[in-house]
Amino acid sequence: MSAFFRLFSAVLSAITLVAPTAHAQNVSDWPSKPIKLIVPFPPGGACDTIARIYGEKLAEALKQPVIIENKPGAGTAIAAEFVARSNPDGYTLAVAPAGQLTLLPNLNRKVAYDPFRDFAPISLLASVPNIIAANPSLPANTLRELIALAKGKPGEITYSSCGSGTLCHLTGERFKTQTGVDLLHIPYKGSAPAIAALLGGEVDLAFDTQTVLSPQIKAGKAKALAITSAERSPLLPNVPTAVEAGLPGFVIEGWFSLIAPAATPKAIVKKLNDALNVISQTAEVRERFAAQGLSTLHSTAEELAQLIQTDHAIWAKVVQTTNAKLD
Repeated sequence: MSAFFRLFSAVLSAITLVAPTAHAQNVSDWPSKPIKLIVPFPPGGACDTIARIYGEKLAEALKQPVIIENKPGAGTAIAAEFVARSNPDGYTLAVAPAGQLTLLPNLNRKVAYDPFRDFAPISLLASVPNIIAANPSLPANTLRELIALAKGKPGEITYSSCGSGTLCHLTGERFKTQTGVDLLHIPYKGSAPAIAALLGGEVDLAFDTQTVLSPQIKAGKAKALAITSAERSPLLPNVPTAVEAGLPGFVIEGWFSLIAPAATPKAIVKKLNDALNVISQTAEVRERFAAQGLSTLHSTAEELAQLIQTDHAIWAKVVQTTNAKLD
């Protein structure tokens, strides 16, 4: 069991949440046609990578094609609203990052979906830490040097995120609050353009996943100042954790889940959950994930529902404390 899931297990065990109800149905003939798997970001980021690996394996297990549809925009709200309006027949699924279900609804009360009522949780899929990375030209090689530099240039140092209301964004906001620095947030529609902006010198910093940043760091195109995991990453063993670098308690790992429209039959949810349980434990999938800086996860539908509820409450307090706003 991953450190991430152990972190939440004690909290989840103390919470009782009634899972969304769904009409029972005979699923012996499901699926009988291709399944759409919605991704709320453009290709190239951790969420898209997770969708493509699991989508490939689900297609093999279910004997039907799983078609990836990227629907980026509005901090993942476009994809979420599409799924919420879709027919709950098991043919529209989505990879949902934590931010879509727990952060964005706290930052934007006008989103046209309810994270508790509009979706059927299926299972956790994966987790990944973020990296605080800098353009090589930035005259700071450690977090302490970055903080000192930023305090001398309030509002001048910029950072990119994979979108307003995402975990990338809130990682940056929490960094600002905890260190007392003033950074300028520049949101992008996904990790790929956010990292391209970092490499091209359009921004000074990026708060993004290990999946997209580790190749750039290894190639010398970006420099890592810290990673937000509890322990150092095997992919980047020389990069200190944020705690080691001087930020007490700064541990943030993003999770990704599989969801469906509310009222998707419980029998379909169970069939998908069972398939994901097998897939997540295969050596091939674990190795492919590890190579991308990801950890596989699995949960029951009820555990995922509880985690959504728990994290929603946690991030509500963070948003209030940091006074984070959508740009």
